[in-house]
Amino acid sequence: MKRALSAIAGLFAIPLLAVTTPAQAQDFPNKPITIVVPLAAGSGMDALVRLYADKLQQSLGKPVVVENKPGASLMLAAAQVAAAPADGYTLLVSTSSAMAINLVLFKKVNYDAVKDFAPVSFYVKSPFILVVNPDLKAKTVPELIKLAKESATPLSYSSPGAGVAQHLSMEYMKQRFGLTIAHVPYRSTPQSITDIVAGHVQLGFAEAGASLPLIREGKLRALAVSSSTRLASLPDVPTFAEAASTPDFEAVSWHMLFAPAATPKPVLDKLHAEMSKIMTDPEMKAKAAAIGLLPIDPPSIPDTVTYLASEREKWGSLVRKLELEGSQ
Repeated sequence: MKRALSAIAGLFAIPLLAVTTPAQAQDFPNKPITIVVPLAAGSGMDALVRLYADKLQQSLGKPVVVENKPGASLMLAAAQVAAAPADGYTLLVSTSSAMAINLVLFKKVNYDAVKDFAPVSFYVKSPFILVVNPDLKAKTVPELIKLAKESATPLSYSSPGAGVAQHLSMEYMKQRFGLTIAHVPYRSTPQSITDIVAGHVQLGFAEAGASLPLIREGKLRALAVSSSTRLASLPDVPTFAEAASTPDFEAVSWHMLFAPAATPKPVLDKLHAEMSKIMTDPEMKAKAAAIGLLPIDPPSIPDTVTYLASEREKWGSLVRKLELEGSQ
């Protein structure tokens, strides 16, 4: 009799398990959600996250808390969320540095970017602006390429450090056009840009937020943006693809929202749908553009996974070509 009852109970257990995951999505969220940001409060990334966190809080009906966890080249935040419960209540905002470049650049990374995370929403690209000192003769990208090839003394460019996205973007440009331009690494973005203004180095790929005021003041000249579409804040500055007649040229960072990999699919789908509503709103797009970011309509989760794989291949192979693998 006991065996018969156990068998009957087992039959009912299977459909109960089958409805558990959808039920999680129906009940989600039933407590506060935390979004971990790998940069300090006040950064452009932080400002945008706080904007959409407020919108998520309104639509989901539960508090959405933003926690800043800067440090270790964005990797402290990633390691924290990788170890968090996979229930949708702890999320991570990250970039190409932590999710593509650092995997090859660093000897030790305390998380597996592929196995430990599932993308929730890919909502903005973070393009760079190719800027030069105003005294440099080149006023267009073709003129800069010509000058770099013909200069008796190699031109020099700055970046906030070896292996960061700005450094790799310039190396990507150099390889595409066979250029010799000397790299001068700095410890921070402000230092690297200030020395272009001062003429200590001639050029660099700079973050929009940090360089836009200097461009508007005439202290830097903008030749191109590294994204495949123009920036609303610099509508007259061409994309690099336009300026150099290279349709496939794009060298950007990006912001994505991630969850721990084992987060139930219905929860991921719910979060993705909410983020898509928020980030396609014209007002939110305008606010993202105002801080130098390039808002996009979030692609599907499978398409985002494909994009991530292509970015890891693109930047990982470049780090290896530059012989920087495991250099940090």
